[in-house]
Amino acid sequence: MMTMEKFKFTSFVIITLALVLTSCQKDIQVYKKDIQLNLPTENLDYINANYASSLSESSRQVPQLLRNSGVTNEGAKLGRVLFYDTQLSLNNRVSCASCHDQKSAFADNKALSVGFENKVTPRNSMAIVNPVVNNSLFWDSRSNSIENLIREPIQNHIEMGMESMEQLVKKLNSVEYYKPLVEEAFQAEEFTEQLVVEALSQFLRSMVSMDSKFDKGSESGFSNYSELELRGKDIFFSDHAKCSTCHKGINFSAPDGNGGGSSISNSFINQQDNSFGNSEYAGPEIMGTANIGLDIVYADNGFSNGQFKIPTLRNIGLTGPYMHDGRFETLEEVVDHYSDNMKLHQNLDDKFVQGDQVRLLKFDQNDKAALVAFLNTLSDEDFVQAERFSDPFVR
Repeated sequence: MMTMEKFKFTSFVIITLALVLTSCQKDIQVYKKDIQLNLPTENLDYINANYASSLSESSRQVPQLLRNSGVTNEGAKLGRVLFYDTQLSLNNRVSCASCHDQKSAFADNKALSVGFENKVTPRNSMAIVNPVVNNSLFWDSRSNSIENLIREPIQNHIEMGMESMEQLVKKLNSVEYYKPLVEEAFQAEEFTEQLVVEALSQFLRSMVSMDSKFDKGSESGFSNYSELELRGKDIFFSDHAKCSTCHKGINFSAPDGNGGGSSISNSFINQQDNSFGNSEYAGPEIMGTANIGLDIVYADNGFSNGQFKIPTLRNIGLTGPYMHDGRFETLEEVVDHYSDNMKLHQNLDDKFVQGDQVRLLKFDQNDKAALVAFLNTLSDEDFVQAERFSDPFVR
């Protein structure tokens, strides 16, 4: 029979363990009921948005590509709300948009982003541009799944802090304004993990950017370009600079590797100049990555031995700072790197090796200015202002 002393001691141990275990569980903060949405009465069109006629063959494929990817106006609308909702983080402080700002073409204007507990992420937040034609994701190209792109940040202990997707689903199902949106998008009474991911993936896939000054100019022989921009275009596509060897095709990015490639035509339709995208890159084993001589010794090895994903250059003038660690504040600094500052590394991309030396591009100041001017023509102003991609919450 248990004595009173043993009973007290046992009770003390049980209570203490309960308190310890409870303290190990991170508190989920519930939503504030005064949050308001500002959504239009009629659904915005995510599928048939206008794209530059200069890319006629490719742009005609976009609506059907979005439909084939499962994008609906109702699903993308729900994904838009989720994308901007800070309740996707453990403490209601961080949303997807916290690190992917529309004004910055869905990049972050900080070198490294700040997570839900003010901890700093180890890499720069990549811009979200045309993910529907991008089969290689993250700086180390570790995934070709938009669904993984969604799940990983939500459950990351620095970024958004949710301990599981199940925890998030339970939280979102207590939020009143989601009930009619889930019903409209999926004819369901409440979220499941699959529906949360599906809605966000539809919104991300709808983020198509194909209406830059470059796109408009390619149908008219670039009559809308200044002399400086034309000079920069020539440099970009030249055999000397070889920029288009890596940054090619409709998305100005490398082939995605693994024998993949996008499901949309990856060449520009242009009668005046058929060189766009007409260049080669290394085999599929590189997964669309390259070592560009940033360091002699890398603290972060990326995909392998200093290789990092070759990002799209669409909207590049809006997405600084640049590189996986945000080390370059401006495009001028990026051009300076290729011109004068690449470092010799055992895994340096072959394009930048000449004998046993680095093949620096050695641009003069006029060429540097021209190249930056051309890169700025790849910005799509509609993309960074469009209501369909904007914050739907009343702040």
